[in-house]
Amino acid sequence: MLLAARSDWWNIARTCAGLALVPVAAGFLLVTMRQNQLPATSGAIAASVVFVFVVAVLSALRIPVSYTGFAWTFPVALIGMAYANLRLQRMKRGRVALLDHPGVGEARKVLGPAVPVITPDSPDAFDYDCVLIDPEAHHNPEWAQVMARFYMLGIEIAAWPKYAEGFLGRVAIEDFDLAHVAYTPTQIYYSKIKRAIDLAAVLVLAPVAVVVGALIWIYIRLIDGGPVFFVQLRRGYGGSVFRLYKFRTMRKGAGEAATQTDDARILPGCRILRQLRLDELPQLINIARGDMSWIGPRPVSVDIARKLERSVPQYINRQLVLPGLTGWAQVSHGYASNLDEERTKLEYDLYYVKNISFDLDLLILFKTVSTIMLRYKSK
Repeated sequence: MLLAARSDWWNIARTCAGLALVPVAAGFLLVTMRQNQLPATSGAIAASVVFVFVVAVLSALRIPVSYTGFAWTFPVALIGMAYANLRLQRMKRGRVALLDHPGVGEARKVLGPAVPVITPDSPDAFDYDCVLIDPEAHHNPEWAQVMARFYMLGIEIAAWPKYAEGFLGRVAIEDFDLAHVAYTPTQIYYSKIKRAIDLAAVLVLAPVAVVVGALIWIYIRLIDGGPVFFVQLRRGYGGSVFRLYKFRTMRKGAGEAATQTDDARILPGCRILRQLRLDELPQLINIARGDMSWIGPRPVSVDIARKLERSVPQYINRQLVLPGLTGWAQVSHGYASNLDEERTKLEYDLYYVKNISFDLDLLILFKTVSTIMLRYKSK
């Protein structure tokens, strides 16, 4: 009995020692991939490695475990670590400075006071984690020695327009050029499988959506009668036109004017549907048909699209990707009530078009859920 007890304690000690290496291994993986442009993907990979490691250790030591429990907790850990690493990567920017040059005023206006301006003679010029340069002003022999010193000290050198784009999550309309939209192999691969992900998500959520949708259908019929669905022509991929479906949450004959705060046209009890975005459930049909994706620039009506395309010619570039149920502009800016705000939203949409990726879609998904849960930016 004593030997058996000692053996059990020895197994427990070995297991604890093995599991103690899990955070070390995960941390090492994430640190080695810290410069990776896909933090959510790297976080998911780290989570997968951790789980495989844990299962392997427990199996090798023949310790009874619930593999069903592992199967249930694995997706949660996968999403949790992906989200955590995504947030950490966005929060951890280090010390950044802007290298002085003749046109520094424009850069300061965009970057704001959070990024100080330095010269090579500044006392702390070589104490920063990243130095922003001007692509034209600093690319000449005069600055070669300074750049070499930054490089040898391990200081990251980045063009300030590119940094500003990632920092703000926007692409200036006048700077957007299709010639600069060069997708990486990862982006090309993701664009090919995104449609499959859309369909898989529709299939998974369809049973719940049908039940909830049926209840909403009955409720709208009971309180107001008339048509349950609101159908409108929207601008889609490549300039195509499609019928977008929503549950009608306004009174009959309410028109198509923009919704206002505390709009009296909203049916009793339907404000909560709008806040939780449940009125968008019928758009699963649009996603299944290929009119839309889960993530992408929000489709606008054909009339509004025509007006904006006349006012802002670059607006047409939103059509380079499928419109979505939610998008980067929606979670970063919210609704637009005038042309200036529409231009700002377009800058967010152009950023998405240029930087489309699984990680960005995942971030949009997380921010959308957060927005819905907080009932924020809803009209």
